[in-house]
Amino acid sequence: MESIMEVVTQLSQRITEPQLWSKVIIALLKIIGILIATKFGLKFSQTMIERIFKSKEDDDRYTKQRNSTLKSVLKSAVRYLIYFIAVTMILAVFGISPAPILASAGVVGLAVGFGAQSLVKDVITGFFILFEKQFVVGDYIKIVGVDGIVEEIGLRVTKIKNFDGDLHIIPNGKIEQVTNLTSDLRRVVVDAPIEYEQDISEATEVLENLCQEINQEYENIIAEGPKVLGVQDLAASSVNIRVIAMVEAMESWGLARILKQRIKERFDQEDIGIPYNHLTIVNK
Repeated sequence: MESIMEVVTQLSQRITEPQLWSKVIIALLKIIGILIATKFGLKFSQTMIERIFKSKEDDDRYTKQRNSTLKSVLKSAVRYLIYFIAVTMILAVFGISPAPILASAGVVGLAVGFGAQSLVKDVITGFFILFEKQFVVGDYIKIVGVDGIVEEIGLRVTKIKNFDGDLHIIPNGKIEQVTNLTSDLRRVVVDAPIEYEQDISEATEVLENLCQEINQEYENIIAEGPKVLGVQDLAASSVNIRVIAMVEAMESWGLARILKQRIKERFDQEDIGIPYNHLTIVNK
């Protein structure tokens, strides 16, 4: 009982010491100052990064997408750096030296580094993808045997969604070859088959008139055509006349379907036969 009383007495004496309370108040003020400085530093850094990567009206979509991704990554990196500095300063207020912690972190980081080579490769490749403007969100691309619309570009992975709705998440380090199908104009090619008995000149004239009509009706044909190139192939049962047009990349599939439909309808109107597999039975 006496020992307990002694401990209580010592604690009460220790707590009531003016020097202790002055140290506690000074420590609290330092911590509050560090937290305020941290908040100010975060706000200032985020504002400066926004200004640095502020998009201009004349920036192309590649530049805007690259700046958006780099801005997000840089904000995250600066935020964690400021948090780390703040925690280190708070530990110093309590008299805890950050040197042993940093030394331990260095050993752990070295060990993790050997197992994170693929991660480093992904990040480096991600930087090159962004800076070289290989593709951006919204492009239709083919990579590592997968094709689809780019949903997201990160420093570690690229997300691609195909027309079936499947989302493919591909590490950037595995992207060795990219086929960008929307980087520029794309050629639409449609072969119109006619029967061998059909007059080729007549069919060509019908197609040329149709191409002129389609060119006036559809504004997405911005570069060339549609126009008739002529006989492309003498197939087993048909003469194929080729029609081409140059359009914006994402419009190519739609225009190809329109051309095929309009060619079939016009051939029906002009009684131009389109060959197809059929069976003729002769009853003797």
